[in-house]
Amino acid sequence: MSDQVLYAYAVVREADGLADVAGTLTGVAGAPVRLMAGTRDDRLLLVVSPVPAADFHEAALKRHLEDLDWLETVARAHHAVIDALAARTTVLPMRLATVYLDDDSARTALDGGAGVFGERLERLAGHLEWGVKIYADPSAAPAPAPGEAADLGPGRSYLRQRRAQQSVRDDVYRAAGVAAERVEAAGRRYAAGRARHRVQQGALAASADENVLNDAYLVHADRAEEFRAEVTGAADGLTGVRVEVTGPWAPYSFAMPSAGPDDSTGGAVP
Repeated sequence: MSDQVLYAYAVVREADGLADVAGTLTGVAGAPVRLMAGTRDDRLLLVVSPVPAADFHEAALKRHLEDLDWLETVARAHHAVIDALAARTTVLPMRLATVYLDDDSARTALDGGAGVFGERLERLAGHLEWGVKIYADPSAAPAPAPGEAADLGPGRSYLRQRRAQQSVRDDVYRAAGVAAERVEAAGRRYAAGRARHRVQQGALAASADENVLNDAYLVHADRAEEFRAEVTGAADGLTGVRVEVTGPWAPYSFAMPSAGPDDSTGGAVP
């Protein structure tokens, strides 16, 4: 087996100047990026670069995926390549750490999926992805008034205060539901697609507030500003609720559900 394999970033549609852009890029492991044409449709290109095979064998990759520093380095390089090409053409991002044994297996995969890749690229043309997160923060709501509890014992006074606090929390989460309905309404008006993601918790959470919605929307460039403005205002008038809009991104959430055809290693060299 060779000491190198091919790391695949995306399938793209050929466009003017694309090869020049690709020629300036370095990808995972600092390797030069190149475009590989298929034989069924030479307008479809697979974006690849060589990487050390030792890092992408199943056992090695399993270890690496537990190393957050390694994973972040690979992810940054992966996304930088995709984002640079997305400025020139429509991009179908591949799953992180998708590799092929050699040029022949990569080209076979591209040819085998040419029909599906072409259909997806046609659907995504002119569209980009926007991320929408909703956060709830009950502590931002006004604290419940203590009320008249002079005639109550300590136990009953405590229970009353706890019920009032729970009422405030319930109000905040109901408000978050209203914000979510507003976002969904904007999506129906302006977006061509929607993808639901798991809410971010624990180490993945970027905020101390509770992430209660984590969606992605596929929006045509012509409607992007209207969508962004409406979604950004989804929390207007709502206490304890914050909406975060990110993008535009390459359409990661709307690419193929799997990395590629069956002869892809699916993320590790066997």
